[in-house]
Amino acid sequence: MRIIKTACELCAWSCGMEVYVESGRVVKVKGMKEHPLNRGRLCPKAPAIVDLMYHGERVLTPMVREGAKWRKVDWDYALELLVENLKEVREEDPRSFAMIIGMPILLGGSSTVGLIRRFMDVYGSPNCFSPESMCYRHQIIGYILTLGKFPVPEVENSNCIVVWGHNPHESKPPLAWRIEEARRRGAKLIVIDPRRTKVAEMADIHAPIRPGSDIYLAVGMMKVIIEEGLYDRGFVERWTVGFDKLKEHLSKYSLSYIAERTWLDEELIAKMARVFATVKPACIVQGVNTLDQVLVGVQNARSIAMLHALTGNVDVKGGLVRASRSHIASLRLPHLLRDEPLGIKEHPLFYQVWETHLGEGQAMYLYDAILEGRPYQVKSLFIAGSNPLLTWPEASKLAEALGKVKFLAVMDLFMTDTAKHAHLLLPAATFLERYELCDYYSVIFGIPYMMLRKKCVEPIGGSKSDVELWLEVARRMGYTEHFPWRSVEEVLDYVLKPTGYTFKDLEEVYPSGVWVGKVNYGEYLSKGFRTPSGKVELYSETLARQGYDPLPTPREPYESPFNEDSKEYPLILTTGSRLIYYTHSQLRNVERLRKQCPEPYVEMNPDTARRYGLRDGGVVVIKTRRGSIKVKVRTTPTILPGVINMSHGWNEANVNLLTSSRPADPVSGCPELKALLARVSR
Repeated sequence: MRIIKTACELCAWSCGMEVYVESGRVVKVKGMKEHPLNRGRLCPKAPAIVDLMYHGERVLTPMVREGAKWRKVDWDYALELLVENLKEVREEDPRSFAMIIGMPILLGGSSTVGLIRRFMDVYGSPNCFSPESMCYRHQIIGYILTLGKFPVPEVENSNCIVVWGHNPHESKPPLAWRIEEARRRGAKLIVIDPRRTKVAEMADIHAPIRPGSDIYLAVGMMKVIIEEGLYDRGFVERWTVGFDKLKEHLSKYSLSYIAERTWLDEELIAKMARVFATVKPACIVQGVNTLDQVLVGVQNARSIAMLHALTGNVDVKGGLVRASRSHIASLRLPHLLRDEPLGIKEHPLFYQVWETHLGEGQAMYLYDAILEGRPYQVKSLFIAGSNPLLTWPEASKLAEALGKVKFLAVMDLFMTDTAKHAHLLLPAATFLERYELCDYYSVIFGIPYMMLRKKCVEPIGGSKSDVELWLEVARRMGYTEHFPWRSVEEVLDYVLKPTGYTFKDLEEVYPSGVWVGKVNYGEYLSKGFRTPSGKVELYSETLARQGYDPLPTPREPYESPFNEDSKEYPLILTTGSRLIYYTHSQLRNVERLRKQCPEPYVEMNPDTARRYGLRDGGVVVIKTRRGSIKVKVRTTPTILPGVINMSHGWNEANVNLLTSSRPADPVSGCPELKALLARVSR
């Protein structure tokens, strides 16, 4: 029996785990006690990696679709087919080839995502897309525009924690465990959510807000803090610009108007503001995408950054902090590109904010590029570690687009709904069958730490790592000048060189990982803020110059209960809620997890159910302007009346048949998925 220390990859957080290997086979996993993120604990998904690896339906050899049937082929034939297509497209227009990478690649580690994007740079296509078109990127943009950086809330040292649009017990267990510890030592807890989640049950204050109205609440809290003189005068006067403009802007909104729009009581709004401003240090934990996927996603993030700044909770222990991160070598070669990605003409800040190059296209523009050739035709797609038919909005339109693509290759573990549309399906290695570098703990959790994700066993069947695939494709394309490495290990040594560590160091000398720095308390005192003014920009000249709101300004969702459409569609549908047993569309084929949550359901308050003659466990039709689905009802008093909630990732009831791919946020292009109008019927 060997015990190998590595990092999980069944969700975005990469908890430390010990993998037990016997006779070349993984037999069990346990939490790694010395890992600073999870400290020995694991969520229910982690043990399921054994079931996933050895699942009888796993794809283990390349396959080519011929009509309605699939034929197994060898890797040489599959690579020849892929390279032939790539060369053909490149000769006509390299922009016509697009890449979609899923969360396992985007957050798997720097070497995989970096190598894939390097290939796209050399190939000449700027069109690489990921979940960030609808998740997380938008708050990064908002924070950078305001603070010049992307700090994170330091929950473990905070005396007042605001959890806003987040359900960490289902989506981010290491954070939930930290909040529980903070409560035990007496920290105040405020939860803002239309549902009474487990973390809301723990709270001193629970604010059941109307989905899509968070910007009103943020404006209301800032109004109370400023007008009651609860802001940090010293910090505001020395380190912010635009305070007077913000104060004047906030005076336009009365608390009664804000209460009407949020469905919250005026006194509750004021109470939350007072507690947050007076209990120090304080921090706000923003949901991973809840506040992004609305019309004002970037402005929501700016508002939360501004609330921290107004109360002096930036760069202080227990507030918003930034940790040192490992300075690894970039694999990107963006200077080779001649064109911008799709959607960047419309949303330039999605691609780059000042000196911060985010380097990716806005995927909501891919649909029309395939279907209508706007602004040019995308003819070929490669999809890796992603199942967009279940995880991207407006699934029916996307299915139409996938059907029109001349050549579609998919690399995955299983025959997913998306893979069924492919011409070529390639077998992917699981994270226990390949090497990768986890170096983003500081960015997501404020933990200055990195670790090698280990290859614990040899890949099963003909499965390969993505890095191995693209090294071989690059060689066959004649790109050896830009891809001189012969193995994943050599790529990792290149990436690690600036850190002073080698691949061998992280595998053999420091198998548990290494600390790469510290949390930078008081950073602004010596460096200021990396904004054009060198200060926190409450009023954004950058946004103003590009025609956007320079101050957080409340906007109703496209589909608002205050619009005429609400007569036909009277309910608010919020989508994408997380379930602890699954990650997006993954793991529903693992029996031990499926038993815990066997079928999709829509949550609604008993009052809402009675209003439409529905009962718990009955089947309901949910309809929006995009389509309809049938799903079972689960009644619960923990959700606001008039609001219905459903998770995504179910092929039996795909909630993304109801959502829209329309770019909603004017700054980032993020679609609206959290506040849609719907109706129900038996």
